[in-house]
Order: sequence, then C-alpha cells, then structure tokens
Amino acid sequence: MLSGRRLDLLDPSPLDVEIEDIAHGLARVARWNGQTCGANIFSVAQHSLLVERLSRRTHPDLDPRWRLCVLLHDAPEYVIGDMISPFKAVLGGDYKAVEARLLNAISIRFGLPALWPDALIKIVKASDRAAAYFEATRLAGFAAQEAQAFFGRPARLDDALEKDYLTPWEAETAKMRFLKRFEELKP
Repeated sequence: MLSGRRLDLLDPSPLDVEIEDIAHGLARVARWNGQTCGANIFSVAQHSLLVERLSRRTHPDLDPRWRLCVLLHDAPEYVIGDMISPFKAVLGGDYKAVEARLLNAISIRFGLPALWPDALIKIVKASDRAAAYFEATRLAGFAAQEAQAFFGRPARLDDALEKDYLTPWEAETAKMRFLKRFEELKP
C-alpha cells in the first residue's frame, strides 16, 4: 500500500489497514468497469458516498457507527477491485471469502463489529441497489425499465443531490470527500 503497509490478502490484519489507503484506492477503482459517461470514472469511493447518502434518506435515525459501515461496505475493493455481480457469482465462494475476510479486518480496524447485524446488511443492500439504479440510468446507458428489472425502482433523488453525486468526480475529489465523511462518522 502507499502507506507502506503490507496487507496479506489471505489473512488480513486490522493493523495493516489505513483509511488513507482505502480512500486512495477506492477513488481510483471504476464502477461499471469504466463504462460510464463523463470525463472522469465513476469511482467506488463516490459510489460509497452515494450509498451512505441514500441510507440517510431511508433511515435518518441510523446510528453513526452503522453509517460508517454503510460507507465502508465496498472497502475491500481498494485491494481487490470492483467486479460486476455476475462475474462474482461465477467465481463463487473463494472470492467471497477473501472479500469477507478483508471487510472483517477493515471493520475491526475502525472499531466496528467484524460481523454486521442482519438488519444493517439489509439497509446496505437496499441502498446499494438504489445507487446502482441511479448509476445505471444516469451514467451507464440503461433504460429505466431495464434498470428497474435488475435493481428495483428507488425513490427519486432531488435535483441537487443527483447532480452532485451522479456527476463523476476527479479521483482526488472522491478521495477527499470520502475521507471527510469518514472523519464525520468515525467513533
């Protein structure tokens, strides 16, 4: 990692996880394999901020530490990259096991439980699907009906939020906004 940490992918230690490495990596990992419109990639860091923002709309009373979990839901991708869901399914259990071990180490590093409560996982998945719908229709060329078949139809975003969160940011902007939100939420 840029911090100088060496992270063992098969047995990751929370002591080797740094938020700056996560933010840096996620700001440079493209969602949708880079197949989005705009001058910049739509990064996993920006996606993570969108998912966390959407979770605030649906669950305004969610505890800040659970909001931090939402923000970090794709954090393992700073090391392993972002793969589309159908490909993850083909890879199966080994990929999911590596991803789960990384998320456990990341969670422990930041004072969160290694295993998240089922209710929180449902919130993350619902917000993640809502974000995917908006990304698909605003950035990746999906028709609304096609995206709805894959992700469901979320509540509408107001114009200001949509313009901000669905205009791909430069990598440094995504990194800095991710770090700022992390600082606001950390215990």
